[in-house]
Amino acid sequence: MSRKTMAPASRRGRGPALASAPAVLWFLLFMFAPLVVLFIVSVGVRGPGGGYQPGFTLDNYGELQTRLVPILNTIRFSLLGTVVTLLLAYPLAYYLAMKAGRKKVVLLALIIVPFWTSMLIRTYAWTFLLGSKGIPEVLSAMGLADDVRLLNTPFAIVLGIVYNYLPLMLLPIYVSLERLDPSLRAASKDLGAGRLATFRQVTLPLSAPGVLSGCLLVFIPVMGEYLIPVLLGGGRSYFLGNALADLFLQSRNWPLGAALAGSFILLMSFVVVGYSWLTRRLTGPLPTEGVL
Repeated sequence: MSRKTMAPASRRGRGPALASAPAVLWFLLFMFAPLVVLFIVSVGVRGPGGGYQPGFTLDNYGELQTRLVPILNTIRFSLLGTVVTLLLAYPLAYYLAMKAGRKKVVLLALIIVPFWTSMLIRTYAWTFLLGSKGIPEVLSAMGLADDVRLLNTPFAIVLGIVYNYLPLMLLPIYVSLERLDPSLRAASKDLGAGRLATFRQVTLPLSAPGVLSGCLLVFIPVMGEYLIPVLLGGGRSYFLGNALADLFLQSRNWPLGAALAGSFILLMSFVVVGYSWLTRRLTGPLPTEGVL
């Protein structure tokens, strides 16, 4: 092959590389560079008046064991909130995809439209509803319960998580159920499988990628949540976001805060890797082959 025929091919090969260069530069500038700065600060030392001084020490990572309470609280409430959100979102998504019919658009709008407002405003509204002048007063007036305390409790935190993150769980599940081939469910029923068996062997496995996506979209933001524990939990349930705010803004121990934030990012990376692995496992051969 002559050089004249090889030259156009080489120039065509440079095209995709040049087209992807802006995306690569954007990633390096706004994703990789902050992580490098975070690591540099995490191995530094705290200045006399707070902040950061250049240095190299791993003592900040050793001190993370003193911050186990916010880490464990964050993991516990994130898992609990994700599970409760899933238990509420899946039946609702199933109804919207399979049973709603013409009401589907209206119901989706009723779910999504309230979330056009700020999360801060919606959470503040719950502080009134759960406060002494809200639901507890209504229950007391009806004679159902006296001295009920809902605000500044773990229940209020879980309720805030479920309310604020329900659409992030519902929409991926709804999309996966909406794309489900009806002939698969019909074939399962024709072969003698009941409703429960069809749901367990056909519907649930095929909607599993949507379930995993919803869980990931809820779990990761809740792990970094700051607003809900402060407003609905009264600061009594110390989250990782609250700990980072205190370290950077109050005690001004930037190296320890950077070490805690870096460990959190590493933990989230493992979660994303686990999600990718499960997604590949679940999007393999159709799980209905044994039924059909």
